[in-house]
Amino acid sequence: MISTFRRLLNLSRNSAFGDDRGQGGMSINPRIVMGLLIVVGSLVYNWIGTTKFHNDFTGRDQKLALATPQEEIAMGLQSTPQMIQESGGLSSDAKGRALVERVGARLISSTAAKETSYQFKFHLLAYTETVNAFALPGGQIFITEALFRRLKSEDQLAGVLGHEMGHVVARHSNEQMANSKLWGGIAQGLGVMTSDGHSNTGAYIANMVAQWKVMKFSRDDESEADALGVRFMMQAGYNPEALIGVMEILAQVSGGANGSEFMSSHPNPANRMEHIREAIARERAAAR
Repeated sequence: MISTFRRLLNLSRNSAFGDDRGQGGMSINPRIVMGLLIVVGSLVYNWIGTTKFHNDFTGRDQKLALATPQEEIAMGLQSTPQMIQESGGLSSDAKGRALVERVGARLISSTAAKETSYQFKFHLLAYTETVNAFALPGGQIFITEALFRRLKSEDQLAGVLGHEMGHVVARHSNEQMANSKLWGGIAQGLGVMTSDGHSNTGAYIANMVAQWKVMKFSRDDESEADALGVRFMMQAGYNPEALIGVMEILAQVSGGANGSEFMSSHPNPANRMEHIREAIARERAAAR
């Protein structure tokens, strides 16, 4: 952070002072000063305003916006009714709901996820238009009927739910909140610094860079959740190769497996398949 501050300070020295020196000497460009303050404030927040946490599930050190799992749980529980309402409510398929809950319970009881304080609950949503599954902070996990109906086995369902469990225990949403605040603040500050009062080109470029950076974090999160999903599936006695089958379904739905990842929050399914195979090999080697 100190080296970044020094670079910004050098930038302000080179560009914050105009050529109009007048009686008082050099004049200060207020946009540079304001932008510099915004950028430095974002860096300071990321340095001292976030919670540092070592995640045993991922083996990574993280910076989090919310300090405790209880805060994540509260956020997820507060958002759950709205998510269900926006997705057409819960599915009317009682057998389908029971299967989702049963597979989720097996995954929880067979893995280290049961040792966390997260309040896992698995929901089958009535939404039939969008193939999707997602998790809220704290353990609320959802799968739409549109995806559920396309799955060919209980193992594939376990792969989807295990992946979403991976997002929860890896605290990805919490980490993303901290990252978004950091890079959003930097983009805002750079936009102010590069604005000439007539064109928004500088702000546009800064926002594009920030957006790409956050999306890169998100793609890494998806790969990490896939690897954790593989681990949970194997620990619960499911066939981990079934998760590759899920990726094939997603590739068919998206119109192909080889789309560009540059401005996508998810890796393309073909790359995910390869990473899943690598994760399976690692888990099997570790189990020997």
